Amino acid sequence: MNTLLILGSKPEPALPPPESYTEVACANASGRSAEAHHLPRPVFTAMTPIMATNIEAGRQSLEALTGLSTGTVYFLRERDEGKRGFARLLHRIKTSRKKPFHRMQPSYLKRKLRSISYTHDKMIAIGPEEYDTLVERLCDRNPDVLSQLNRKRPSTGVIALALAIDRKRYDRYILSGFSFELTHSYAINPVIEKRGTPASSHADTDVMVIRHLARKAGNIFTTEKAVHERADVPFCPV
Repeated sequence: MNTLLILGSKPEPALPPPESYTEVACANASGRSAEAHHLPRPVFTAMTPIMATNIEAGRQSLEALTGLSTGTVYFLRERDEGKRGFARLLHRIKTSRKKPFHRMQPSYLKRKLRSISYTHDKMIAIGPEEYDTLVERLCDRNPDVLSQLNRKRPSTGVIALALAIDRKRYDRYILSGFSFELTHSYAINPVIEKRGTPASSHADTDVMVIRHLARKAGNIFTTEKAVHERADVPFCPV
């Protein structure tokens, strides 16, 4: 059975037995956790532009990837908060100090990854109109899910799951290192102190999307108690 282990960045992930999966996929800097636990080289890693910005959390994540490697990097272009036209331009101007436009481009991330000796086979840039539509399609455009997606889009980890499903290469998926929190295995996320809570703003959306996909497909499992309890995903059979 061709099984993909999708690894989030939760500290001390509950990992399945090595023989239970064939390949590994990561999100942002969870490759550091994969390396720490001696997992295979990720077949792909989904990354957001925050990895190359001046935002402290982005700098932490980039540093964590030093010397590592992946197959394909899926570069998830920024959503611009859903704004269009003049509103999008105004948003970019307001955020330009921490997120200059050139730093949001795949070419800039390539240079940053090269500077930390992070290697990859290829990089594929995907626009929000593609990866957001993918999630909506996989969730059958369920009205309740769409309503939640309009409030908050899913995290990079959930988009990694959607991309994996869309590849149609796997018979089974295992979610490990997911906690619906902002915690990282490689550093203390500064956003936690800023917000006063470890809860991720993506949590409600992630739970709803994962629950729908798990019920629909019947081949999504988890090793994490939080994912089992909140998203009703069955534990991975050992």
